[in-house]
Amino acid sequence: MNLRRVVVTGIGALTPIGNNVEAYWQGLLSGVSGADYITRFDAEKFRTKFACELKGFNPEAFMEKKEARKLDPFTQYALVSADEAILDSKVDLTKLDTARCGVIWGSGIGGLTTFFEEVSNFAKGDGTPRFNPFFITKMIIDLSAGHISIKYGFRGVNYSTVSACASASNAIAEAFNYIRYGKMDMMITGGSEAAINEAGIGGFTAMRAMSERNDDPKTASRPFDKNRDGFVLGEGAGALVLEELEHAQKRGAKIYAEILGTGMSADAYHITAPHPEGLGVQLVMNNALSDSGIKPDQVDYINVHGTSTPLGDVSELIAIQKVFGDDAYKLSISSTKSMTGHLLGAAGAIEAIAAILAIQSGIIPPTINHFEDDPEIDSKLNLTFNKSQKRDVNIAISNTFGFGGHNVSIIFSKFTSD
Repeated sequence: MNLRRVVVTGIGALTPIGNNVEAYWQGLLSGVSGADYITRFDAEKFRTKFACELKGFNPEAFMEKKEARKLDPFTQYALVSADEAILDSKVDLTKLDTARCGVIWGSGIGGLTTFFEEVSNFAKGDGTPRFNPFFITKMIIDLSAGHISIKYGFRGVNYSTVSACASASNAIAEAFNYIRYGKMDMMITGGSEAAINEAGIGGFTAMRAMSERNDDPKTASRPFDKNRDGFVLGEGAGALVLEELEHAQKRGAKIYAEILGTGMSADAYHITAPHPEGLGVQLVMNNALSDSGIKPDQVDYINVHGTSTPLGDVSELIAIQKVFGDDAYKLSISSTKSMTGHLLGAAGAIEAIAAILAIQSGIIPPTINHFEDDPEIDSKLNLTFNKSQKRDVNIAISNTFGFGGHNVSIIFSKFTSD
């Protein structure tokens, strides 16, 4: 079977350091931290009092107030980022075979804000059930994909992926395969998350998963630093338009990058902790390399999962050294979560966009907030600490892992017509 080539022709981003792709990218290159004290609710009694919230986002700037009220924030974010990606792709929707165009969208938690608000309101009442008629349709994860397909009239494959923090990457991988195997010609894919509320902050702090550096939120997300103490919760969305190569070329589309292949694996070890030797991560990167037909020495950049947790950061780097051997020292590696925080189910989408833009620009975004080397981490690895670095990037990997041991790697390359 001849596999079809798949390219990226549109991107959209809504992040804690920028509400569109250009602002997001400039924020990454400038080393801007999106972390600050929570404004959405009074977090004074919470163990963690900060997060990476969106700044200046008003859904009514993008949709009617009546429509916005029917949507949980995670779906609002999905629609906004998808719209940017569609506009960026410059596709003429009237000329598409919409039965060959689909949507696969990821989210790890979905409508947590809606669920928390509705149940809280019921608990405060007299026991009479007075739930919003849109409660269920605002909350469930698949409605993000549903709303996107309705907006653009895409009648092909349509569903959502849920694999915790790997959700968006799973969505991208699935969308890639639907096109590669000839079932679809165009896909909108990515992920969104909106878990910065009392339930989200309370739940993750109860797990002791998040940083508690309340005296200095902006430096709290510090992947690979000796004194890292957990991730910083973020929110937002990222969207990609994927197309079959000839489909894109026929309409004269701009091509950002090509997807060469993907890998998936399971740690099969623990619901939250990574395998200490990164066995699942080794497997997923090897699977992606095999799927792509790429050798380790051809990879230039890895946008790592790098959440700023004590165990996760070390195990991922161990896995990279196992897979790449001496070539690991030739890699550029960075964790953009040091700036955006961890967007959970949306992380894979905005980090895929960071990898794509590194290929486009020849600039590696930094890992900020590095103050002290960790003796457990090989100091000869280039982790792009504190400042962006110029480098020609032909091939980049985006790594994303989720609670439950879900691992996804996606390999992007500079597009060539050969």
